[in-house]
Amino acid sequence: MLRVAVPNKGSLSETAAEMLLEAGYAGRRDPRALSALDARNDVEFFYLRPRDIATYVGSGALDVGITGRDLLLDSRSPAQEIATLDFAQSTFRFAAPPGRFAELSDLAGVRIATSYPALVGDFLARNGVQVTMVGLDGAVESAVKLGVADAVADVVETGSTLRAQGLEIFGPVILDSTAVLVSAKPELPGIATLQRRLQGVLVARQYVLLDYDVPLEHLEAATKITPGLESPTLSPLHDPQWVAVRAMVPRSETNHVMDELYEVGARAILVSAIHAARI
Repeated sequence: MLRVAVPNKGSLSETAAEMLLEAGYAGRRDPRALSALDARNDVEFFYLRPRDIATYVGSGALDVGITGRDLLLDSRSPAQEIATLDFAQSTFRFAAPPGRFAELSDLAGVRIATSYPALVGDFLARNGVQVTMVGLDGAVESAVKLGVADAVADVVETGSTLRAQGLEIFGPVILDSTAVLVSAKPELPGIATLQRRLQGVLVARQYVLLDYDVPLEHLEAATKITPGLESPTLSPLHDPQWVAVRAMVPRSETNHVMDELYEVGARAILVSAIHAARI
């Protein structure tokens, strides 16, 4: 039976649970339950703190898990990233009072506050910069104002929280993080199926099916607009001068593609949602 670690709270939890349900797995009925058995799929889910998941998986206690790339790297776990899941994106940057630092090398010898000391420490070590790390459990933006650090390294979205504390972003990006699937033994039975199912959910969320009719004389122009993943599907119509076309297109481009198709002569342009996929 495959043992899967799932985040029990935070920004990763809700989306991870939704993806697993869409992938055909049974979820937990009691939100306080620490585990849930899915006998039909031969899987048992364990609901854990996101920060602990890489450690459990890396130790071999659990086979595979969903966590953040940032948490995986900060854990220094032997677990490895085997797939990206395209949610919970975040960017890690350095910040300090305006004008205090300009380049990464300027941080040599200073105090850096962060909730990810291993992640940030490893980044600095790779770049040959030695600092004093100040580990905090959240709210690192106040560390400089309160005098416990000279700069901070934290997740940045708009930067408004940092600016409110009198800090500005500088230096290179430390990490672009996202939710990932991790395992220390990716060859274990069941992991490939889990990975395919989750990839199918991503495809269903990112693409739609587009159907349209187009005159044969405009078919080449139309299929350049909708090449599909491998190739569009073509079907003859009763009128031999027309053909029906079906192709997958990115959901975000749907209306733009429909406009282009109409301009080249396509008609009866219809869009359908994809509920599941295997690519």
